[in-house]
This record gives sequence, structure tokens and C-alpha cells, in this order.
Amino acid sequence: MSKGDLLPSEHSVARDAATGAVVHQMTSAPSIQHATYFLQSSFSPDGQSLLVVSYRSGAAQLYEITPFPDGPMRQLTGGPAIHAFSAAYSGDGARILFVRGGGVWELDRATLAERCVVDLPGTQLGEISIGDQGRWLVAAAKRGAQSGIVTGKTDGSDWRFLDYPRTVIHPQFHPLEPEWIEFAGDPAPRIHRIRRDGTGLECLYEHGNDEFVVHETFLGHTGDLVYTVWPHALWRMNWQSRERTKIADFNAWHITPNRAGTKVLCDTNHPDRGLHLIDVATGEARLLALSEASSGGSQWMTSRYALADDFARARSEAEKGALSWMEVQTDTVYGPQWTHPHPSFSHDERRVVFTSDRKNDRNPGGFPQVYVVELD
Repeated sequence: MSKGDLLPSEHSVARDAATGAVVHQMTSAPSIQHATYFLQSSFSPDGQSLLVVSYRSGAAQLYEITPFPDGPMRQLTGGPAIHAFSAAYSGDGARILFVRGGGVWELDRATLAERCVVDLPGTQLGEISIGDQGRWLVAAAKRGAQSGIVTGKTDGSDWRFLDYPRTVIHPQFHPLEPEWIEFAGDPAPRIHRIRRDGTGLECLYEHGNDEFVVHETFLGHTGDLVYTVWPHALWRMNWQSRERTKIADFNAWHITPNRAGTKVLCDTNHPDRGLHLIDVATGEARLLALSEASSGGSQWMTSRYALADDFARARSEAEKGALSWMEVQTDTVYGPQWTHPHPSFSHDERRVVFTSDRKNDRNPGGFPQVYVVELD
């Protein structure tokens, strides 16, 4: 298999056992497949194509299924592995941006030509967020022992490294004020913001390690933030006043709001209640479909952040076979991300993409596969 190859469709259709919703199984290869990260849509803006990350060639590469749902699968990248959760469609859908090594790359979907936007030797980069109508990019970064974020323009100019004393996760541009970037510091306190020129750094909510704030993002185009206090409740924060309002007592996990900020899509864990849509005004949660994902990671069985003792305990327990090899190899207790559903909307918000390693007759080995559920 190599870049540009066309593979036969692996599509099949079933009904969800709990809700009767139409569920498309998009992949079935005996290897790891997953959707893009929950902060990005796996669907192209026109809804005709679905972006998939697959390890079927032995390393993480990008594939695209066109047209959705039963078109062939085309391999988009080859060579050195990409960052498996970094890919995002450009606003017009003509290009795909992703991380490979210490660089940000841009792929032309029509020609598969690649352009290096910026190369940052000696720097590890995380997932990408696109802002200011596609003109700016931001990503979590680490340079040696120094954590921070990198931000710059898609034309390759104005790139800079902004230092931060702790691990940085999930930086995102404000949807209405693109000079602002919200990011998570790990562990607590979690929610911060900074301007893309490096000024205005501040913590928006002071809390301790016993309040497990996770998966914060913007509540659609309201400009407010929404986040989970795991595993207890879903909360909203006013961007200006920092006033916090509880939306629902619910074990929402990875969260994706709709553009209007009226609904929040989520998966669940401990217990896995399936994929839900939560009404922001009422807190009512509606079951969309079962995920039946293994949702690996010992830390999600607790209600606080992982600290130094947890890492030491994870390594010790792994030697006894209690934890997965992945948790030890990556020096984290959070577990393989491809075992998490990470649901996200299509751009028209009529479909939801998720990942699940559940076993069925088309996936007897229990490999992570990509699914799409149709909404009413």
C-alpha cells in the first residue's frame, strides 16, 4: 500500500441495538483505525468525504472515503508516520493540515501534493487548531523539557514558541476573537488563555487536582467555554465574567458542541452509557447510539488528575501485567486514545462519527474501527 492507492469500500450498515438509529461501519481492516480527534470533524465541509487514520500499512497514515458512505478509500499520505490525532480539513475543504515529526504539513486533496508549512527541529507537536478563517494555526508543543504552544500563519510566517511551565493540551482559537487562544495546563489548574502574540496569559479557573476538569472547548459560536468535571457534571463558563453554570449532572466525557451552542455531543465512561446529545438549556441527555468501546485508561476510574505517584504505580502494575503496554510506553496512565469513541459532528450536524473497538462479525479481532450514526 502506498500514497494514492485506491482500496475497496469496507462499508456496511446496521441498526443500533438500543435506539434503532442507522449506523455505518466505515472500516473493517484487522488493524487500528480511528476518526480524527473530537475537536475536529472527520467529515469534509461538503459532507461528501470522511477522513480516517489507519495503521494498515504499519504506521499512522491518512485515508479518505469518497463519496460517503460507500465510496472507495484512498490513501492520502505515505512515508514517515503522521501524528495520529493531528489532522484537520481547511475551511474550504481543499486541503488537509496535519503534523509529521516537528513540522506542520498541508496536503492538497486533489493532487496529494504536500507542502511543509513550518518545520521546527527538536520540537514535538500535538494536534492542530485552525483559526481566523484559516489564516492562523496553533498546536501544543514541547521543546526538550520546555512545554508550550506554537502558533503562526498558514503561509509559514510569524511562527513563535510560547513557553508554559507545565504540559499543554488542546490549544484552540476563540471562534469570535481569533487573537485569543484557550489551552489546558496539565494537571490543575486547567483552563487558561493567551493571545497569539504571547501577551495576556491568565488562568480562568483556579482549582485543585481533586477537581478533574477535562476536555474544555468553546460552546459553539456563543464564545463561552464548556467543560467536564469528570465524572460528575458538564459545566459552562462565561468567557468575559468567568461565571460558571452547571448544565447537567452527567458523566459526559469527550464533548463536542454544535455551532449554535444549544447541544453538546458526548461519549460516556464508567459506566459507558453510549453517545448522548445534551440540551444546554435543560440538561436533558438523549441517547443516540451505543459505543461499546473499551475506553482504555486506568485514570478514568478516578475523579482526580494523575500525579507522580500514579505514573510510578502504573509502571509497577504494568510489570505485573495489570495495565496495557501502551500506558507504560507513553509514560501515561490515560491509555490508548484509539480505544476512546471521541465523537464529533458532520458539518451539517446530521451525522456523528465515532471510534469503537467492539467486536462483531466484521471485526472479530476487536480492532478500533470508524463508525457513523445518522441523527434524526
